Amino acid sequence: MTKNVVTLEADATIHEAFEIMTQHHVECLPVVHNNQFVGILTERDLLESVLEECRDPKETSVSEIMTRRVVFGVPDMDLVEATRLMLESEVKRLPILEKHRLVGILSLTDVARATCVAPRPQSNMSAVGKKDWFED
Repeated sequence: MTKNVVTLEADATIHEAFEIMTQHHVECLPVVHNNQFVGILTERDLLESVLEECRDPKETSVSEIMTRRVVFGVPDMDLVEATRLMLESEVKRLPILEKHRLVGILSLTDVARATCVAPRPQSNMSAVGKKDWFED
């Protein structure tokens, strides 16, 4: 699980979001408002809501197009439970929330690393992934 996740404020523009995604080489950004998780912005959101509908990225806010109904996990989930949730929900990344606050994000790459490299199964989400997704 990645713990130091780059986030985006809900009132940011799509243009700003795209710049951050490009700078950090990511396909999605968790969206926050007052430090609380409120949604996620994905490449698919950008393609479907901005490009297909010909919206102006400098005039369109993230809150207008972000995915609001997001499947999420909790820190004490075990890896099998989190993976099953991701597969059933058809998501590549699972935000991990604790009291509406983002504490990390689990990716399919994290799952692959944990199951292919770890000598024994991980007991909970905090043990998954040794390297943070974004490092300062």
